[in-house]
Amino acid sequence: MATQKPRVLTVEDDELTRTAIESVLDGEGYLVRALASGTEAERVADEFRPDLAILDVELGPGPDGYTVARRLRVVSDLPILFLTGKGEEEDRLTGFDTGADDYMVKPFSMAELLARVRVLLRRSGRTQSSVIQVGDLVVDDDARLVVRAGQTVKLTATEYELLSVLARNPGRVLSKAQLVSHMWGFDPGDAHVVDVHLSAIRRKLEEHGPRMIHTIRSIGFVLRP
Repeated sequence: MATQKPRVLTVEDDELTRTAIESVLDGEGYLVRALASGTEAERVADEFRPDLAILDVELGPGPDGYTVARRLRVVSDLPILFLTGKGEEEDRLTGFDTGADDYMVKPFSMAELLARVRVLLRRSGRTQSSVIQVGDLVVDDDARLVVRAGQTVKLTATEYELLSVLARNPGRVLSKAQLVSHMWGFDPGDAHVVDVHLSAIRRKLEEHGPRMIHTIRSIGFVLRP
């Protein structure tokens, strides 16, 4: 894994979305600088030296996301990900023409956003490894492979993403609300689905060793070796 935390600059004018992205990225171990407009983006980028930028397109007063991307691209080769409600083909083409490396359209899944962030950082050489190891558990994000005690553990896509979140925060108690935010954004429907998936993950992991995912009553869940 990387020896230092990757730095992410996000520019998003919607407070709810901006706060959620900042919280989720922080929970994943990134250093985050979140701005509400593009006005200060260049100055902050110069000081903060981000490894990746996440930009909305429509930012209210001041420069829009396309303009911010063009300006950042002049001074840096950092990966740029657009996260926006503008999903027409013309919008996407404009985004890539300004130097974007990826383009996501709202509404979006937090799990997908995190996956794309990890891919962009690895592709640009700004992180060193996709492999997480906690005790005898190995989670490989590139291969989407889970191994425990030398045995491959077959998980569904949702189970994998939940385990990956916990594995990136070993020893840290994550609330159900935090896990919901990581996986589904703002409205996952029945939050009880987290309990269902975690129960399945526990069962599969415990076929190869003692319990690793623990419930902290009234607080949340934690992965321990």
